[in-house]
Amino acid sequence: MSDRSRRLPLHNPHDEVIRRLRRAVLMLLAIASFGTVGFKFFAQNPDVSWVDCMYMTVTTMTTVGYGEIVELGQGGRVFVVTFLIACFGLISIGAVEIGQWVFSAEAKYFLERRRMERKIQHLKDHFIVCGFGRMGWTICENLARRGRQFVVIDVDEKLLQTHCTEQGWLFVVGDASDDRVLAQAGISRAKALAAVLPTDAENVYVTLTARLLSGRLDIIARASEESATLKLERAGANRVVSPYSTGAQKIARFMLNPNIEDFLEIADHKGQDLELADVQVSARSPYVGKKLMETNMRESGVMIVGIRRRGGERLMPPPGNAIIEAGDCLYAFGSSEGVNRMINQASQVVDDHSDASAGGQSGEFTNLGTDFRSVE
Repeated sequence: MSDRSRRLPLHNPHDEVIRRLRRAVLMLLAIASFGTVGFKFFAQNPDVSWVDCMYMTVTTMTTVGYGEIVELGQGGRVFVVTFLIACFGLISIGAVEIGQWVFSAEAKYFLERRRMERKIQHLKDHFIVCGFGRMGWTICENLARRGRQFVVIDVDEKLLQTHCTEQGWLFVVGDASDDRVLAQAGISRAKALAAVLPTDAENVYVTLTARLLSGRLDIIARASEESATLKLERAGANRVVSPYSTGAQKIARFMLNPNIEDFLEIADHKGQDLELADVQVSARSPYVGKKLMETNMRESGVMIVGIRRRGGERLMPPPGNAIIEAGDCLYAFGSSEGVNRMINQASQVVDDHSDASAGGQSGEFTNLGTDFRSVE
């Protein structure tokens, strides 16, 4: 059994609240029933109705005291005294327990979870990161540094509560392959999902579940073994990343071209990020109908190194008189600020037809320094 399978989530705070409320209601019903039966038993008039007995019970419990409509003897008065003491004791215990919970860390966490759920419900075009290991943590750091909205899913509630709460990141506790958990993370409104769980089997299952729930979602999955790549692609992953293969290719590239490392490492410093993005141009983009030389991309610190037409034609490198069309994918390279500005202008409104023609891969982000790929 893997370590992950043993990391069961902690109790659900929603269940704890329901359990406390249920217990309080049951105690109230039990003491009310006890009082009603007691008044019936000790009533001087054997023909007294159950409604009158229940009325006496409620007025006694609430200390309202409208008078005795059920005549009681000495034994009945002793019962009333005992009943009042029992009610006072139970109410005191309940008040103390509720007060302790209200001012406890558990209540604070419950309220934070409720606020977090409301925030997730209002998210749109956000990212979902399934798995909060080392790779998941790195992805979240990159997304947070770029100001992107995302939700983390993992079964380890303590891990999420410790790290995500500290960073202000949204998270959902549960199995990422569960339809309900993915729905809670807003998969129907999400733009992309990263499946970076420890095992290939988990990633395949998450990918398949996510694809069944959302056909437009861009899914990037991690594969530890090369044999899992094809399975992940068949399960619905748009891209499959193998950390070992990617790392080996980077090492080989540095061996063949040692001087390129200095250029690539520029992106490792915050504020100096370089981005290579595959940005889809929407029908309402201000770039549509303009020649490449007529845009302000170069002044913004962005260079277009290639264009992919809707029909699949590629212009690498594109000439300056190339006209930008709706549905084009522009391969842009430049500073993070410039690329982000261009993405906001180029893909303000993306129609469904354009999304489908691009295979759901619009707005790909590649960080050259960390080999991180996300979907903008």
